[in-house]
Amino acid sequence: MKKKTSLILLASLILTLGLSGCQSKGGQVINDKNKETLVVSMFEFNEELFKKNVIKPFEEKHNVKIVVELGNNLKRLEKLKIDKSKVDVVLFTDYVAMQAIEEGLIEKMDRKNIPNIENLYEMFKFPLGKDYGPSYGIASYGLIYNSDKVKEPITSWGDLWKPELKGKVSLSDISISGGKFLLLIAAEQAGVDIKKDEDKVFEKIKELTENKPKFHVKAVEAINQFSIGGTDVMDTYSFEVETIKDNIPTAKWVQPEEGTYPLMETINIVKGTKNKKLAEKFIDWMLSEEVQKSLALDKINSPTNKNVNLTDKESENLVYGEEAINNLKTVDWEYVNKSMKRWTER
Repeated sequence: MKKKTSLILLASLILTLGLSGCQSKGGQVINDKNKETLVVSMFEFNEELFKKNVIKPFEEKHNVKIVVELGNNLKRLEKLKIDKSKVDVVLFTDYVAMQAIEEGLIEKMDRKNIPNIENLYEMFKFPLGKDYGPSYGIASYGLIYNSDKVKEPITSWGDLWKPELKGKVSLSDISISGGKFLLLIAAEQAGVDIKKDEDKVFEKIKELTENKPKFHVKAVEAINQFSIGGTDVMDTYSFEVETIKDNIPTAKWVQPEEGTYPLMETINIVKGTKNKKLAEKFIDWMLSEEVQKSLALDKINSPTNKNVNLTDKESENLVYGEEAINNLKTVDWEYVNKSMKRWTER
């Protein structure tokens, strides 16, 4: 009897261990390995907060597994060019997303399957064309200065050309997004359309370089220089302001009076994915009021969903509200990308 009882207990134990790690749904036992899987290519910046606000809640809601591929824009774009079959959804900054579209790497989007698109501000619904993905979050491009050292408040992009700031300014290199914005700003300061009169734009850039700005490729290097007093003014994005102010409490963030440009984070479906329906659900989730607000509260992105409500304190250093959105300028990234080789050579 003891032997029989022991065998029964052993069998019961094996069954219990065999089912560990499994979940019950609708009366069916589902092993974690058999869950539907979606591969999302995303930024490594704020990875843990992104997983907390977006990935884990989506996995729990739909009983699926999200696998993330991390890296910067260009590294992930190159990987996608080599083999797009390993990724279902991709998050790119707008100008890199346009490159991916031009390379034929992005699937056209069926908007009726992503109803939350209709809750976005108009300029974020299809920033790269009506067939492609929306912007799920933005940051504004602006200036920050140390008010202890720069006594005359900075209010305009034109202040970058002031002789009293000679050698005290750090600006983005043309190879990164901020440098591209600077060319458009130089066109505005010169009073011309860059598509019609590049010569005057580059004359204005030459004037700026005579003021001896320090050009940077990595934002962290510029922030470090600003923090130790190597520069007094720098171009930056709204999502970096809190970090900078933690190091320099006297730093003042400026959205110049002429208006500014948004850095749009976009979300798209990779061409040829076998998980299109789940990809559409994930994109709709990213655009939802719930997710957009959580990302805003953690200062990861400014919301593009117009139904998100934030207090004045919660919206500090974010691009928030209709007035702020209307002050943003649009960029023809297709034209910019086609012009980059020529502009870089100049």
